[in-house]
Amino acid sequence: MLGRVYDSALAPSGINVTQFAVMKCISRRHGEPLARIAEELEMDRTSLYRAIAPMVRDGWITLAPGTDSRSRSAVVTRKGLRVLAKAATQWEQIQNHLIGTFGKSDWSAMVKALHRLGECAESAGVR
Repeated sequence: MLGRVYDSALAPSGINVTQFAVMKCISRRHGEPLARIAEELEMDRTSLYRAIAPMVRDGWITLAPGTDSRSRSAVVTRKGLRVLAKAATQWEQIQNHLIGTFGKSDWSAMVKALHRLGECAESAGVR
């Protein structure tokens, strides 16, 4: 349900919440191998490649060879940066609305609990 709320808020920019997260990560990790991008996003590489394919097609991201013959990296293009900037404004608006409605202390507690749950999953060998 939350994904739909964010997707709806981001729709005017032509991007969905997964694409937004991927592009933000790529822009922060300029030139990093896609394997590291997938790891940071807690996605498998196949899912990441599926997610970025339409962004490459639309000219938001370009792919380049990585540090070895088996790796690739990605860079957000100028067109992608414009899409990302527009989406960031929309994301911030819905994020502020949700936090304000849910309550800042409840939001913080939820985020803390989710991080703890992730750590528990990692300690169980689940990735």
